[in-house]
Amino acid sequence: MNYIVEYTPCLSVIMGAFNIGRLAIFDQAMRSILDQTMRNFEFIICDDGSTDNTWEKLTELARLDDRVRLLRNNQNEGLAATLNRCLAVARGQFIARQDADDLSVPDRFQQELDFLRVNPEIAFVGSNVVLWDQYGDWGRRVFPEYPGPKDFLFSMPYVHGALMFRRNTLDIAGGYRVAKETRRAEDYDLLMRIYANGLRGANLQTELYRFCEDEAAMGRRKYRYRVDDVIIRWKGFSALGLLPGAFPYVLKPLVVGLIPRKLLRRLKARRIYKM
Repeated sequence: MNYIVEYTPCLSVIMGAFNIGRLAIFDQAMRSILDQTMRNFEFIICDDGSTDNTWEKLTELARLDDRVRLLRNNQNEGLAATLNRCLAVARGQFIARQDADDLSVPDRFQQELDFLRVNPEIAFVGSNVVLWDQYGDWGRRVFPEYPGPKDFLFSMPYVHGALMFRRNTLDIAGGYRVAKETRRAEDYDLLMRIYANGLRGANLQTELYRFCEDEAAMGRRKYRYRVDDVIIRWKGFSALGLLPGAFPYVLKPLVVGLIPRKLLRRLKARRIYKM
């Protein structure tokens, strides 16, 4: 009698993809995941209604590596809804993120997984990051090792793409919240809801993630998205018990949006270590 043994990966890596097929970094970004020193994972990618050759590129990727699992939205749903689709089919006890234009160092997954296994009180983990653009590496961001609720006041103390979660952490939070105000800040919203449930995260104090950020464009953001940020901050800070004292920080996105871009880039650069 032949028995079929179902393979259950330890880790599920989830990614939303929208019109990434012609990104110069596409192949390198995918290889930075598939060439990890840790091999026991599935890589779930959901094409969020792309209108270019993204689906064809992803199909070819899946043909070459059976760890790749593909989903496809009929229309663009946004990152929160797309990642929830990935979570719905994920089989791993741990969930890792990466964005399609970023890179992970070869042992990122192993380091994050080892940390979570020996620190059961930590719900998710990220790391410091290297900043890069088309001209190469230009800076690094260092985050608090063990951020507390007040570390969310000024900005998010994590990089979303660098995170690895325990699966039950995302279940407790109810996954990503799909709403108008989360269309550009689904990560900020999610992590504050995780903290509001009494859970905590950590950042490894080494650079395991290379985050694509154009130095010249740093600080640009449409004002309507800043209004969304205010709504997210109000809800998140309320859930964290930081109001009314933190009310000035609720309005921070609107104030920052009034600062001239050149000055804003200068102010943001103070939080970045130049390379």
